[in-house]
Amino acid sequence: MADIQEGKYIWRNGQFIAWADATTHVLSHALHYGTAVFEGIRCYKTEDGSAVFRLKDHMKRMVRSANMILMPLPYSADDLTEAALETIRKNELDSCYIRPIAYRGYGAVGVNPRTAPIDVVIAVWPWDAYLGSTALEEGIAVGISSWRQRSVNAIPGTVKSSASYLNSGLANMEAQDHGYVEAILLNEAGLVAEGSGENIFVVRDGVISTPPLSDGVLEGLTRNSVIQIARDLGFVVHERSLVRTDLYTADEVFFTGTAAELTPIHSVDNREIGKPGPITKQLQTKFFDVVAGRASEYDEWLDVV
Repeated sequence: MADIQEGKYIWRNGQFIAWADATTHVLSHALHYGTAVFEGIRCYKTEDGSAVFRLKDHMKRMVRSANMILMPLPYSADDLTEAALETIRKNELDSCYIRPIAYRGYGAVGVNPRTAPIDVVIAVWPWDAYLGSTALEEGIAVGISSWRQRSVNAIPGTVKSSASYLNSGLANMEAQDHGYVEAILLNEAGLVAEGSGENIFVVRDGVISTPPLSDGVLEGLTRNSVIQIARDLGFVVHERSLVRTDLYTADEVFFTGTAAELTPIHSVDNREIGKPGPITKQLQTKFFDVVAGRASEYDEWLDVV
């Protein structure tokens, strides 16, 4: 986790404005009621120039999220894809993190947001390892949170909304207060859901498992990519419900996510899993080959800047 490094320009509602001018009113609806959806996307420097990993798929998910909370966007996924690419070019970045967000702005107070305008913003800035400089090589320590994953019939994991992440923040702060790098949340049924900002995988006896979407997890695009990569490499991957002891008895455990990329987990609740295992390392190597443009069979996942 790192501070934001300021850029030059931000795209807002179809126009570029100076970074410092990208302000919003303190009475914006989203600030008070959480009426916002967003994405986290990465642009990587490749051998053939800069490229964004699964950009259009991210923008499609953002449009779906907005539609699910009855906030129809004035831009299509194609529009947002091109806007993101142009924002990277405008800021002259070789690699960066991309944050598109759509939110209900100034104009209404109360839980019904429909009279508030919809603002759409895309910002980009340099960003390195999300979970620490050594996390990718050595793994991290995590703990099961006392906070439960929000119910699929409350704020569903299918919607990537700002409101969802209060839950994540509480879990993450609790984990760090207890000496862990990150948290794992269980759902209301006591099944493993996900990290505060990552999907989770376990490996046991050569078989890879990850919780199904029906257990309340985000439909992660890095999750989806790693499942496909693992199957293409010949591994068996199951989407199945997991309990906390499945984490304790695993041979390998790792997180996936745009920010976390593919981060190994070396311990859960002070139960030692060990150094990053061979399957984790193989998947990690392949994943970084993909995003760096060194695996031509996955070129369709890269949008060249």
